[in-house]
This record gives sequence, C-alpha cells and structure tokens, in this order.
Amino acid sequence: MDWTRITAELDVRGWALTGPILKPETCRGIADLYPQDAGFRSRVVMARHGFGRGEYKYFSYPLPEVVQRLRQGLYGPLSTIANAWAERLGEDRRFPEALDDMLARCRQAGQARPTPLLLTYGPGDYNCLHQDLYGEHVFPLQAAFLLDEPGRDFDGGEFVIVEQRPRQQSAPQVVPLRQGEGVIFAVRERPAEGVRGVHRRMLRHGVSEIRSGRRRTLGVIFHDAT
Repeated sequence: MDWTRITAELDVRGWALTGPILKPETCRGIADLYPQDAGFRSRVVMARHGFGRGEYKYFSYPLPEVVQRLRQGLYGPLSTIANAWAERLGEDRRFPEALDDMLARCRQAGQARPTPLLLTYGPGDYNCLHQDLYGEHVFPLQAAFLLDEPGRDFDGGEFVIVEQRPRQQSAPQVVPLRQGEGVIFAVRERPAEGVRGVHRRMLRHGVSEIRSGRRRTLGVIFHDAT
C-alpha cells in the first residue's frame, strides 16, 4: 500500500482508496460467511432501527483470519496518521502503536464487543448517513472493503461520504470502489486548514440505493463497542 499517497489524501479530503487488496476468491470467501450463524455475535436488520434497508452482522471473537490480518495490518500505519491528526487539532490524547493496546484501552472502559462487520444489500436497499462511534474510545479512522463488483454483481450502491463544512453547505463525495478494494475514511471528523488555522470537519458515510443485484461489504473498525 502507498502510505504516502494515502496519508496525503486523508489529510486533504478525509478518505483514501487502498488500491486492490483482496483477490476475488478471498472476497467470495468472506461474503459466503454471512449466511452462517457461527462466528457472529449479532444481526441487525436496518429497517427496524431507521438505519436504511439491508442488514449486517457483527463478527464475534476470534475474528476470521483474513479479517484479523486486515485489522492488525492497517492499524499500525493508521495510528501514525491518527496521532498526527490529534496533534494538529490540539488534543492531548494519543493512540497506541499496536492494535492490542488500543483494544485493551477499550476493554478498560467496558468496550469489549468486536465491531468488524459484514453488510449485505439487495435491490432497494441503502444505508443512511451515519458515524460508527460505539463508546467513549473512538479510533478516528476505519475501512470498508467492497466484496462484489459494481456493474457486474450489482448496480447503484455507491459509497457516499458527506463532509460538513463551517458556514458552507455540506459537500457529498462518491467513492469509486471496485471489488477487493477498500476505502479508509474518518469515523467522525478530520482536521482541515482554514483562514483561522486548523478546524474540525465532520463527516458521515452511507450507501446509495441498490438498483439491482447484491452488494456485500466488509467493515473494519478499530475500536470495540460497549
């Protein structure tokens, strides 16, 4: 992964593409876990909660090997970016260099439930704009990997990020994901340069309506839930 490019793009707009990481067979292997009950701690039907339409499942510990490797491997470089952001924002908090230490911090605050998840959408499904916070301790970056191929497996279903800008209207951005590719993005906010120095810009993310087919996504979040 080109971390120089990723860091620069995150600093400028709050999200960056990873480039292709997962092979098609790996994507299928992850997506095929969804119908199983074993390996998951809960299932959420989005319409019941006003989250949109579609559903998702949170993995239980231990995570599947490929999910654990992604979570572990991404966290280290992202912790460097997260700490640079905290410094720019004038915050005293700093994030550990190792994922295990971040999760230990979560457990001490009562956040012990794993947050990596699988999402599945069919025709007419969508995901409302939201933020994945889950508790007191929030790691400021997360990732989502597309497991199906746009234009072949589904139509519609664009990943959308909306940034709230001070004294301006919010700006939507459509992320051009392909199968096996991930997007790294701000969970809640990012630092941005303004005429009065650095300020916070709030971001939310979601998925537009699926017009046809099936769209499945792996979400990788680095803080756990209460």
